[in-house]
Amino acid sequence: MRIRLIPGSKILLLLLVMAVALVGCSRINLAYRNLDLLIAWSLDDYLDMNRSQQTRLREQLREHIAWHCRTRLPVDLDALQRMQHQIRQGALDEQAVREHYADIKQAVQAVAAEVTPTTVQLLRELDDQQVHQLTEALAQDQQEHQEKYLAVPLSQQIRERAERMTKRIEQSTGTLNAAQHQRILAWAHALGGQNRLWLENRQQWQNALIEALTERHEGDFEKRIAHLLQARESMGTDAYRTTLARNEGATIRLISEVYALSDANQRKKLDNRLQRLRKDLGSLDCLPEA
Repeated sequence: MRIRLIPGSKILLLLLVMAVALVGCSRINLAYRNLDLLIAWSLDDYLDMNRSQQTRLREQLREHIAWHCRTRLPVDLDALQRMQHQIRQGALDEQAVREHYADIKQAVQAVAAEVTPTTVQLLRELDDQQVHQLTEALAQDQQEHQEKYLAVPLSQQIRERAERMTKRIEQSTGTLNAAQHQRILAWAHALGGQNRLWLENRQQWQNALIEALTERHEGDFEKRIAHLLQARESMGTDAYRTTLARNEGATIRLISEVYALSDANQRKKLDNRLQRLRKDLGSLDCLPEA
């Protein structure tokens, strides 16, 4: 089981790793039960915490995970069941996908609000050496992203974007057909040079974080971190926000159209994957009784 986290933001949005951690693990409930360990291990790449910080963070993580299991996971399970019904009825159209996407954004916002106090406490108590270490780690991370996503020609960026999306979809549906491949390629071309805007916004967010950390003992520190966590989309240029909204719409249409182009075998595989996911997550002991 290999856990791949979201670089940069993972130091703060502690529980958002759930969505990523669950994707690549054959036993989803096992990954969920061990999220406190997985998250703590992932932070080692960015921050060398002392024993006291590690102990407190682990305790807080367990509380956050218990909160998520009690309050958010039942909602997620209902959404999975609703999606299964739509697949079986052939009703997973653009509007349905848009509603599921809105639900995901709402869930992310709820998690961000939940972990904000823990994040503020952790960051406020960093010493100067830890802030320096985090600054260097984020700079290195950004440089690696520049080399991977921007240093290559635009044609290669588009091709790799299409390949990543194809791989994500085929994990749930199996091999895609020619029409689906063409639709994904058209989507990748339509997004054009979005990598540059994305990385520029990412750098701006990291700069705002580092600036806040240098003033972490000021009275407005909590407010600044809360804004970074809970209003991330409000940051950046007007061009970035416009592009983000356009790309979100394009991706929603892509998913609905790829589904419309799917055959019975692909839909059956998708249904079976959702069924396994519901069964695996539904077996967790922390869920409230029905």
